[in-house]
Amino acid sequence: MSRLADTPLSVLDLAPIREGGTIADTFRESVDLARCAERLGFTRYWLAEHHGIEGIASAATAVLIGHVAGATERIRVGSGGIMLPNHPPLVVAEQFGTLETLYPGRIDLGLGRAPGSDGATMAALRRDPHAGVDDFPRRLAELKGYLDDEQPGQRVRAVPGQGTRVPLWLLGSSDFSARLAAREGLPFAFAAQFAPARLLEALRLYRDNFRPSAVLDRPHAMVGLPVIAADSDLQAEYLASTARRKFLGLIRGTRTRALPPVDELDWSPMEQAQVEQFLGAAVIGGPETVHEGLERFLAETGADELMLNTDVYAAEDRLRSYEIVARLWRS
Repeated sequence: MSRLADTPLSVLDLAPIREGGTIADTFRESVDLARCAERLGFTRYWLAEHHGIEGIASAATAVLIGHVAGATERIRVGSGGIMLPNHPPLVVAEQFGTLETLYPGRIDLGLGRAPGSDGATMAALRRDPHAGVDDFPRRLAELKGYLDDEQPGQRVRAVPGQGTRVPLWLLGSSDFSARLAAREGLPFAFAAQFAPARLLEALRLYRDNFRPSAVLDRPHAMVGLPVIAADSDLQAEYLASTARRKFLGLIRGTRTRALPPVDELDWSPMEQAQVEQFLGAAVIGGPETVHEGLERFLAETGADELMLNTDVYAAEDRLRSYEIVARLWRS
């Protein structure tokens, strides 16, 4: 029995800016990918908040979500995620209440607690770079209050937002959000696309501690997963050098735009090991290899949904990767 055939698939778009390309190119390619994902039957299309990063164009996440939602018809569009400590909960509620009103039944609000930026950018966002994360549950409760039905005596309302009940997801790469999602009875998404080390532990904690809620009666775990599918294993490994170059630059402190693929990488054994830690969950290969890898990953994790991130240089190779996965999924 195929687990893949029974598992919803979604798309995570980090809005990559290519070397030699423009940010306008990135936005056009995001719309093309969202339309492709909709045509192929993917469930969600999420964009992530990052600030001040040379190779990522999704800083104004809610604006870009609205752009993509307006260019599609059925696919759910959302955030993977909004970094809640960067924003007043009221503003987030107003933004996503507006989106839900414009595109009813199609908006998701995934929430993270990391800054998505460096210390100087955090300060520019008016976030204390020394502040902890202890107030995240309080911020979450405040946000929920603005999206739920108005309560008697409520002094501050989100207009739009109040009563829209935009679906909330908690995102994480450790046990903090897993435990909080379990306590609040919310769906949980783990970021194995860049931090797979604690995946199984986080999923276990989430499932073991889950409390049913008004929005969810059983745990629902989605996993972000790097996937690069091509016509052959050799071609997929070649395309994957773009993602490996990105993480190599991160390790070396030289963030760049997305770089073209290369036949060989100039890295030390230690750097190679560090890069492979980031991509430890990646499924890379031709159709047969990818099918086996996805089936194995689902068997190991029991994920209820997969959110695939395909980090390659050329837009046509990214579209081709999702088309191959969709064919395997529906075969």
